[in-house]
Amino acid sequence: FTFIPRQSTSSLISKQSFKVSSSQRTPIQPASRAAVAAHSYQQQRQVQHQLHANNNDSVVTNMEDVGFVLLAGGKGSRMKADMPKQFLTLRKKPILHHSIELFLETLPKFLSDNGGAGPAFLVLVMDPSYQPEYQRFIDLYGADRMSFANPGKERQGSVENGLNKLVEMAGDACKYVAVHDSARPLVTIDEILQVVTDARDTGAAVLGVPCKATIKQSDDGVLVTRTIPRSTLWEVHTPQVIKIEALLRGFAKVEAENIDVTDDVSIIEALGEPVKLTLGEYTNLKITTPEDMEVAEAILEERHGRDN
Repeated sequence: FTFIPRQSTSSLISKQSFKVSSSQRTPIQPASRAAVAAHSYQQQRQVQHQLHANNNDSVVTNMEDVGFVLLAGGKGSRMKADMPKQFLTLRKKPILHHSIELFLETLPKFLSDNGGAGPAFLVLVMDPSYQPEYQRFIDLYGADRMSFANPGKERQGSVENGLNKLVEMAGDACKYVAVHDSARPLVTIDEILQVVTDARDTGAAVLGVPCKATIKQSDDGVLVTRTIPRSTLWEVHTPQVIKIEALLRGFAKVEAENIDVTDDVSIIEALGEPVKLTLGEYTNLKITTPEDMEVAEAILEERHGRDN
């Protein structure tokens, strides 16, 4: 493989869950198609640099106590493809491989070059039928660094299975878990460092961007009940980084009380504990539709041209 460190990016927005914040943020103007994605990326990247400027000096460079759980058990039905979306080809390799290489090659090299180390562990949550094909990655990186976990019926079960495997692998060596969707192959090193830094300060942190769309609430699906102030809405991304001890307590609570959660930090919210919103980049889109593939190709093409 050829691995090129990436430090800063930006992006487009797709339909995801939203978090509420009391802070006022100015939405970055959207770009909606691959033809203008690269130009929009460059403009948004400049804004992201300005927004992160005050925090760069305190960003972590050591992640030895952070383990990654990479979710790759989805079916990807909206892609209209004959295989799950994480296995579709994006710039000459499967979407999933972008994240594996980032967490086990590019990110450790970047940290090492900057006087740090880690992350030391990766759990790949994947359907057992695909695991034999990916055994070669465990053979390459070592069973002490990478392992499989089976998916659950829902995301919550998949994350819990991955977390339990991580605890089994790492023991007390890992204090934090970073949960990432394999359908987000464009996350950057800069974003990862920022969200890990915030999780260490707060106990839990999630990447997100201010919502750019106007959101209407409807109780019956026909008539508008109200318009939710856009300035309080955030679209959340991954990785979501959480202190392992807190996430284990959270899983026990939501299971005992049969609480339905839609993402990982919602489990921490159920405990009544704080979750930090880490400003991410709009380019960290989740590949859900064929159009998203076109946009992702354009963003990666722009990055490749810039780094060369």
